[in-house]
Amino acid sequence: MKKYSKFLFRIFVVWYLIHSAYIVFDGLYDKKTKADSAIVLGNKINEDGTLSHRLKARLDKSIDLFKQNRVKTIIVSGGLGEEGFWEGNKMKEYLVQNKIPSNKIVVDNFGNDTEQTVKNSIKIMDSLNFESAITVSQYFHQTRTKFLFRKEGCKNIESSSPVYF
Repeated sequence: MKKYSKFLFRIFVVWYLIHSAYIVFDGLYDKKTKADSAIVLGNKINEDGTLSHRLKARLDKSIDLFKQNRVKTIIVSGGLGEEGFWEGNKMKEYLVQNKIPSNKIVVDNFGNDTEQTVKNSIKIMDSLNFESAITVSQYFHQTRTKFLFRKEGCKNIESSSPVYF
């Protein structure tokens, strides 16, 4: 029984390491593709209304994508945080302050979690006749996010992650 337990433990460790390596590689690898939109997943707004460092890094990455002409529009998605701020509105405010035209930003204030962001973003993309997107979130979140988009029928989805750990 002890040999069997050790064998199963080793199998689990190998599976875990392979799975973890895949998530890291998939999240950090940017194919440098172009898309109709960047979809920025929300994150914490501080109690004073400023963006968390993680959210700012995501938005800065979307600004880079826009300025490199890799996306035409930026969709920002988040919910009403515990701090009392609509993440989407705060995200748009930051983008406008950083010279992204207001008409190139679409706000989803009802993306309370990843699954809702995916569903809402697909509806937005359909309404704008968009066929492709690049998700912007932390590297460890990208594999799951792209899986959810593909599960909902959005096949032309890639990712780009900020350098923020």
